[in-house]
Amino acid sequence: MSSPRQPEPRGRTGSTTNRAEAGPARGRPRNPEADRAILRAALEVFIEGGVEGASIEQIAKRAGVGKLTVYRRWDSKEAVLAAAIEAARDGIPEAPADFADLPVTTLVRKLLPGLAEAIAEPRLRAMIARIFGASVSHPELMATYWENYVVPRRRNTRALLERAQAEGTIAVDADLDVLIDMMVGAVLFRMVQPEPLDVAGATAYLESVYRQAGLLELP
Repeated sequence: MSSPRQPEPRGRTGSTTNRAEAGPARGRPRNPEADRAILRAALEVFIEGGVEGASIEQIAKRAGVGKLTVYRRWDSKEAVLAAAIEAARDGIPEAPADFADLPVTTLVRKLLPGLAEAIAEPRLRAMIARIFGASVSHPELMATYWENYVVPRRRNTRALLERAQAEGTIAVDADLDVLIDMMVGAVLFRMVQPEPLDVAGATAYLESVYRQAGLLELP
């Protein structure tokens, strides 16, 4: 994972609907730069103050656009915040195609620096903490995070664990879903702790987690 990249606009977001997709385009074409500025501003406002501390007015002001420009695209602050969270997923690195044939332990070792930088990034840690904090009063934000961050990465992690089973670093009868829960839970728990986390500390922590899971060689 890396720091949430400047969000790129997307269409539907969880259960909320982007107004721009509700019907034919009217008037002037949408400005992609304005889309990016709005989503970037929305993510910043959310990280700083959560859902309750955000407003369309704040988002528009920070993005350098009028409120109407925001409302033409999203019908509520919850909708634009969910879109910003969804779009920010692109900052999480995936394995390059040329890594596909590497042994699992080698692949994980190559991905480790980027993953460590991500979980040590204060903005990503703050975003996740805000999402969890808003999960009761604004479940659509958690649904967006789950659909766009958690589910795809669980799928990829399961494929990696299956490869590790075939390579003999994980027991063939291991419950992979439980193993994924343990790995994800450990990393999330460390990310939301109040103590500072630098890249070196994140690297050491991930190495320990992945060794316990059978995804890295023992020292």
